[in-house]
Amino acid sequence: MREANHFNERRTAQAAAFLLHRSGGQLPLIKLMKLLYLAERKSLELYGVPITGDKLVSMPNGPVLSKTYDHMNGAAMSEPGGWDSWISDRAEHMVALLDPSMIRTPEQDLLQLSDSDLEMLQSVWIDFGHWDRWQLVKYTHDKLPEWEDPQGSSQAITYEKLFQVFGFGKEQTDALIERISAQAYLAKV
Repeated sequence: MREANHFNERRTAQAAAFLLHRSGGQLPLIKLMKLLYLAERKSLELYGVPITGDKLVSMPNGPVLSKTYDHMNGAAMSEPGGWDSWISDRAEHMVALLDPSMIRTPEQDLLQLSDSDLEMLQSVWIDFGHWDRWQLVKYTHDKLPEWEDPQGSSQAITYEKLFQVFGFGKEQTDALIERISAQAYLAKV
C-alpha cells in the first residue's frame, strides 16, 4: 500500500483562501477542512490529480487532509508564501483570511491554483458551501465509503483505496499514482 504525501503548502493555502474568500472571509475550521477534502477528492476522481497533495486520513469527524489539519491547528511551521501568508491563526474554532484585500479575484491573485483547481473548488463551494459544519461531517461519514471510523485515532486513506472507491481498475490506479508521484517530484526539483 502506497501512501499519498506530496503536500504543496502554497497550493493548499491558496485553496483554503479561495474557500474563505467565497465565504466572506471566515469559516468554521471543520467546515473548511471538509470543503478542502471534498475538492481534493473531486479533483482526484475527475482529473486523477490532487490539488493539495496532502496525506488523506480518516479521523473521528470524517476524512481530513493531514498536514492541512496541522497548519489549521498551528502545529506546523509555514514556509514563505504558505499557510501563514494567507490564513490567520484560528480563534474559537474559526479560520479566516489573513488579509481579505489580498484577493481581488481568485483568477488574479491565487496563482498557485490551476484553472481545474479553481473549477473543483468552485464546484464544491456551490454544492456544499451553504451546508453547516455538522451536515458536512455527517455527509463525509455516511456518503464517502473511503472513510472508516479510526476509533479515536487516525487511519490513512491511500490513493489505491480512493481510486478503488471511484471504480478505477488496478492498471489505471497504478498509472495515476505513478503520474502523481512524477509530477510531485518535478514540482520539487
